[in-house]
Amino acid sequence: MSLNSRVPPSFPSINSLPGDFRFMGSPASDQLEKSDDGDLGNDYVKPLTISENGDLGAKAVEGPVGDIDQVVEDSPYGGNAVEYRPSMGDGELDSVASHLPSISASRREHRWDDTTSFAAKKKLQSWIQLPNGNWELGKILSTSATESIISLPDGKVLNVKTESLVQANPDILDGVDDLMQLSYLNEPSVLYNLQYRYNQDLIYTKAGPVLVAINPFKKVPLYENDYIEAYKRKSIESPHVYAITDTAIREMIRDEVNQSIIISGESGAGKTETAKIAMQYLAALGGGSGIEYEILKTNPILEAFGNAKTLRNDNSSRFGKLIEIHFSETGKISGANIQTFLLEKSRVVQCTEGERSYHIFYQLCAGAPTALREKINLKSADEYKYLRLSNCYSIGGVNDTEQFRIVVEALDVVHISKEDQQSVFAMLAAVLWLGNISFTVIDNENHVEAVTDEGLDNAAKLIGCDVGELKLALSTRKMRVGSDNIVQKLTLSQAIDTRDALAKSIYACLFEWLVEQINKSLAVGKRRTGRSISILDIYGFESFDRNSFEQFCINYANERLQQHFNRHLFKLEQEEYIQDGIDWAKVDFEDNQDCLSLFEKKPLGLLSLLDEESTFPNGTDLTFANKLKQHLNSNSSFRGERGKAFSVCHYAGEVMYDTTGFLEKNRDLLHLDSIQLLSSCSCRLPQIFASSMLAQSEKPAVGPSYKSGGADSQKLSVTTKFKGQLFQLMQRLESTTPHFIRCIKANNFQSPGLFEQGLVLQQLRCCGVLEVVRISRSGFPTRMSHQKFARRYGFLLLENVAYQDPLSVSVAILHQFNILPEMYQVGYTKLFFRTGQIGVLEDTRNRTLHGILRVQSCFRGHQARRYIKELGRGIATLQSFVRGDKSRKEYAVLLQRHRAAILIQKQLKAKIGRRKLKSMHDASIVIQSVIRGWLVRRCSRDSGLPKSGGMKDNESDEVLVKSSFLAELQRRVLKAEAALREKEEENDILHQRLQQYESRWSEYELKMKSMEEVWQKQMRSLQSSISIAKRSLVIDDSGRNSDASVNASDDRDYSSEMGSNHKQVESNGLRPMSASLSVISRLSEEFDQRSQVFGDDAKFLVEVKSGQVDANLNPDRELRRLKQMFEAWKKDYGARLRETKVILHKLGNEDGTVLKRKWWGRRNSSRMS
Repeated sequence: MSLNSRVPPSFPSINSLPGDFRFMGSPASDQLEKSDDGDLGNDYVKPLTISENGDLGAKAVEGPVGDIDQVVEDSPYGGNAVEYRPSMGDGELDSVASHLPSISASRREHRWDDTTSFAAKKKLQSWIQLPNGNWELGKILSTSATESIISLPDGKVLNVKTESLVQANPDILDGVDDLMQLSYLNEPSVLYNLQYRYNQDLIYTKAGPVLVAINPFKKVPLYENDYIEAYKRKSIESPHVYAITDTAIREMIRDEVNQSIIISGESGAGKTETAKIAMQYLAALGGGSGIEYEILKTNPILEAFGNAKTLRNDNSSRFGKLIEIHFSETGKISGANIQTFLLEKSRVVQCTEGERSYHIFYQLCAGAPTALREKINLKSADEYKYLRLSNCYSIGGVNDTEQFRIVVEALDVVHISKEDQQSVFAMLAAVLWLGNISFTVIDNENHVEAVTDEGLDNAAKLIGCDVGELKLALSTRKMRVGSDNIVQKLTLSQAIDTRDALAKSIYACLFEWLVEQINKSLAVGKRRTGRSISILDIYGFESFDRNSFEQFCINYANERLQQHFNRHLFKLEQEEYIQDGIDWAKVDFEDNQDCLSLFEKKPLGLLSLLDEESTFPNGTDLTFANKLKQHLNSNSSFRGERGKAFSVCHYAGEVMYDTTGFLEKNRDLLHLDSIQLLSSCSCRLPQIFASSMLAQSEKPAVGPSYKSGGADSQKLSVTTKFKGQLFQLMQRLESTTPHFIRCIKANNFQSPGLFEQGLVLQQLRCCGVLEVVRISRSGFPTRMSHQKFARRYGFLLLENVAYQDPLSVSVAILHQFNILPEMYQVGYTKLFFRTGQIGVLEDTRNRTLHGILRVQSCFRGHQARRYIKELGRGIATLQSFVRGDKSRKEYAVLLQRHRAAILIQKQLKAKIGRRKLKSMHDASIVIQSVIRGWLVRRCSRDSGLPKSGGMKDNESDEVLVKSSFLAELQRRVLKAEAALREKEEENDILHQRLQQYESRWSEYELKMKSMEEVWQKQMRSLQSSISIAKRSLVIDDSGRNSDASVNASDDRDYSSEMGSNHKQVESNGLRPMSASLSVISRLSEEFDQRSQVFGDDAKFLVEVKSGQVDANLNPDRELRRLKQMFEAWKKDYGARLRETKVILHKLGNEDGTVLKRKWWGRRNSSRMS
C-alpha cells in the first residue's frame, strides 16, 4: 500500500482471515471475558518479548508480490507458494530502509529470541512486513530452521525467512486500552491495536504512563459534561485527557507538588485541542470562583492572534505557550499566567501558497461591524497585499464572522476595555495598510520613496503619526558618521524590508501586549498558594519541502522537549532504581543527546555559529552555511548539502534546512528611526510598543569607522533569547511532576477515518512509545519514601506501631493488605510499586477517612443538637421571664387605662344624667305652670273676672310654648310604653322557656330515678345470688363429712352405694371445689367494682344535669353512652355467670346424686315457691 494514497489502507485484521485460521473467539465476546490484569490463562499469552523492527523492510521479504520465480516443491502448498527475489536495486532497498531508524544488532537479536521459535513451533499467526513498509497478518503453515511458509488473508502463500516473522497477539487482546496489556509488544501489534481503536472512535490509548492521542479530524462524542462527571467520580477508567488531568490535580493535592501536562507531537496532531480539553476539565473540577471562565476564554484570543492555516494543519499554532494554572488550598482555581515563545512574525508579511496569515486578519475583515470598518478604513481581505500573497482567504467549515464575534466576547471577558479593543483593531488594520504601501524609484541609484496613496495615508492615520514622517522613516535611514548626522536613502529592497520589519514588530508587540493584559486579568495576587498545574502546548515537529529559520527553532525546541521526556521516563527512572538498590533490568532507548549537543555545544554548535555569523557585518547566509560544513561535518547528526543547505538528523527524522534568511531573521533588525516614529505617535499603543522595543535594543557596534544611529542589532539574538526561554521553561518543568500526552497525526490529508500506517509508525518510533511501554511493564512507576508512606497509610494498621521506624511500619502495611512481593520492591529510601498497586491502598485510605469523617460528623451533630436543645430550653425560660414581665407591665397599663375609662364613663354618665334630669325638671315646671295657668283661667272664667287683652296675648304665647313641651313629653311616654311592651314580651318568652326546661328536667329526673331503681334492683338481685352461692358452697363443704348418714336418712335403699361415692368425692373433689370458690369470689369482686363505678357515673351525670357541677359535656349523650356500657357489661357478666354455673353443675354431678341440688337449684325453687 502506498503511504501517500488518499484511500484508507486496510490494515488486515485477524478477523478477516479464513475461518480455518481462527483459533480463538471473536474480539467482541473475548474482550468481555478478558480479566483486568491481562492474564488470559492460555498458551498464547507469554512473558514480555521485545520485537519491534527497525530496518526489517529489506530483509523480511526478497521481492515484490507477483514475481514468481521458483516453486517450493517440498511444501504441500507448493502450488501456491512463491519465493521473492529483488526487483529493485540495492540502492532502492537501502532508500526504503533509510526511512526507518536502525537499532543495534544486539537489540535485534534479543528482540527475536523467543517469539520466532514459539510462533514457528505452534504455527500461530504472525506479522510479516511487505516491501512497501506495510505489515500483513498471516498464519504459519510450515517452518524450518531458516524459512517459513506464510498464508495471507487474500489467499497468497509466501516463503519468507523465519527470523523476519513477528509474533501476533491473540485476538482477545484486540483493542486493549493499555499497550502494556499486549502479550507480544512489537511495532505491528501496537500499530494494529491503535488502528483497531481508531476505527471505533477510541482515539485515546495508554502506553504505560503516557497517553497516546490520535487526531480523528472530526468531532467525537467524548467531551460532554457526563464524561467530566464520570471521570470526576472515577466511574470510568478508560484512557482520556480527562483521566490524565484528573491524575495531575489529585497528585498536586495529595503530594503538594506542582504538576505539568506536556503535550507534544507533529504539527496537525491535535496538541492545541488537547490542551483546551485539559483546561476544560480543570475548569470543571476546580471551578467556582469565576476565574475559570476567563481562563477558558483566553483560548479564542490566543488562537486568533497566534494560529494560522498551514498546508498540514488548518489551525496550526505558530507560537508556543505555557499556561500555568494556580490553585487554592481547597483545590479551586485561583488564577493563571500565560507565557509565550517565539511567535512566527514572518507569517505577517509572507505566506506560502495555500496557507493563511494569522486568523485575526481574516476574522476582522469578515466580521467587523460597519462603524468599525468606517473608523479604521477596513476593506475586504483580498484588497490587502499581505493577505493576497497566499491566495487563500477562508478555511472549510470555519465561519470567520462568527469567530470574530467570539473573539470580541472573549476580549470583554478578560476585561479589555472597548477603547483598547478599538486600538487593537486599529493596529491590525495599520499592519494590513502598511503592506499596501508601494515605492517608486527617484534616481538612477535605485533610491526609492514611498508613494503617497491610500495605503500610506491610512497607515499613518491608524498609528497616529504624520504622513510625511512615516514616508521618511520608510524611505531613509539616519546615521551618525563621526560627529556628523547623515541621511541615507534606501534602496527598494531595503525599503521593503524596513516596511515589513515595522509591520512585524507592530504585530509582535501587539501580541505580547495582549498576553500581558490577559495575565493582569488572570493574576493570582494574594491568593497564590504555590500549587499549580502547567499545560505546555508548543509547536510540533515540522519538516516541509523548504525549511527555514522558523522550522530550525521549532525543531530545536522539540529536541529539548524530547530530551526532557527521555530524562524523566528513561534516564531518571533507571538512575533512581540503581541508587535505591532494587532489582532492575535495564532498557535501551534512543537518546537524542547527540542531536541536542549539535545545537547547543559551544563554541562550535549550530546556535553558537549562527550568533557568531550574525554579529559580522559582512556575514551572509552562504558564509554561514559554509562555516557549518567546515566545523560540523564530522558530527553524525549533521550533514552538509549543496549551496546554502544543511541537514540535521532529528529524533523524528532527517530535516534539510535552507539558510536563506537565517541571519536576517536571527538579527531581527528594526531601525531606530522606526522606533522613534512609533514613540512620536499620538495613539497609546504605538508608544507602548516603542518603549518595549527600546528596552530590548542596544547601542550599535557594527564597524570601527562609523556608528549608526539605529538599533541595527540587539543585545540578544532571536536564537539566544529563545534558548534562554527554553532553559527557563525546562527549569520550571523540572520542578514539577510531568504527565505526557503524545499526539499522533493519523494522516497528512486531515481526512477523518484515514489511518496511514507508515506515518503513524514513524511518529510512534519518534515518541519512543514501545520503549515507554517496556520500561513501564518491567519498572515501578509509583514510588514513595518510607517516611511519607508510613505517615500516609500508617493509621490503617490494626496494631499500634507509633514507636517503630518508618520502614517497619511500611512493611507491616504491605503485609496487612496482602500486596504481592512481585508487585513492589523496598529500596534504601523508597518503596517502589507496580502500576495500580498504590491505588488499592489509596482507595482503602479514602474509605477509612470517609468513615472517620462520618463518625466525627455524627458525633459533632449529636453534640450540636444537645447544645442547641439546652440553649433552646434556656432561651425558652428567659423568654418566659421576659414575656411575663412584659405582660405584667402591659397588664398594669391596661388596668390603669381601664380604671381611667371607668372613671371617664362614670363622669360622662353623671353629666348626661344631670342634663336629662335638668331637662325633665324644666319640662315638669313647664307642665306645672301650664296646668296651673289652665286651672287659674278656668277658675277665673268661672268666677267671671275680667281679663285684659294684654294678658290674653301672653297666655296664648305661653300655651304655644307649653304645648310643644307637652308633645315632646307625649312622644317620650309613647316610646317608653313601646319599650315596656317589648320587655314584657321578651319576659313572657323567657318564662315559657324556663317552664319548658323545668318540665324537661322533671322528666329527666323521673327517668333517672326509675333507671336508678332498676339498677339497684338488679344489683340487689346479683348480690343475693352471689351470697346464696357462697353460702351453698360453704354448706356443701361442711356437709361432706356426714354425707353417708344424711344419705341413709334420706334414702335407705342407696346407703351402701352412696357411702362408696362419698369416699370418692372426698378424695377427688377437693381441688375443683377450691377453684370454683376462687372463680365465684372474682365474679363477686367484679360486680361490686362495676356497680360502684356505674353508680358514681350516674350520680355525676345527675349533678351535671342539675347544674351543681360545671362540666364541658352533654349529660344526655353521656347518659345514653353509660346505659349502653351498662347493658354490654351486664350481657357479658351474665354470660360468664352462666358459664360458671355450667362448670359448677358438672362438678356437682361428679359428687354423686347427693350433691345434685346446688345453690342455684335451691334458689330457683325458693323463687318458684
